[in-house]
Amino acid sequence: MEGVEFIRYGDLLFGMVIRKTTHAEKTRFFTPDESPLQFGVLAHPRGFVEPPHYHKPIPRTIRALQQMFVVQRGTVAMDFFDAQGRKVVEVVASPGDAVLLMDGAHSLRGLEDFQCVSVKQGPFLGAENDKVEISPRS
Repeated sequence: MEGVEFIRYGDLLFGMVIRKTTHAEKTRFFTPDESPLQFGVLAHPRGFVEPPHYHKPIPRTIRALQQMFVVQRGTVAMDFFDAQGRKVVEVVASPGDAVLLMDGAHSLRGLEDFQCVSVKQGPFLGAENDKVEISPRS
């Protein structure tokens, strides 16, 4: 689909981008069903009403923490790194773009003052338990 980018390096799918210019006629998700975060677009015609509902409280095992950003203002670069710490992919996101981080190491760089909505699985266990910093290499 135009406006949807898959961020790949070798066999890894680092993530996906849904650009603000993406236009969908119907709802579509781009992640596999087993993905910890489901990433896609909801699209319905005028007059559509989804019946009131809730989601069943089913225990789920999360083995990979994924994170999603929706840029609200400014411009941010998201850099992706291979296992040796070399930057291999850069994605620049602007207001309205949504980025899902799925695998590999990443960092953020503000190209302008920016603000993003960020979504990831919880609970947050503290930076010392949740993050492993790497040393970037050239």
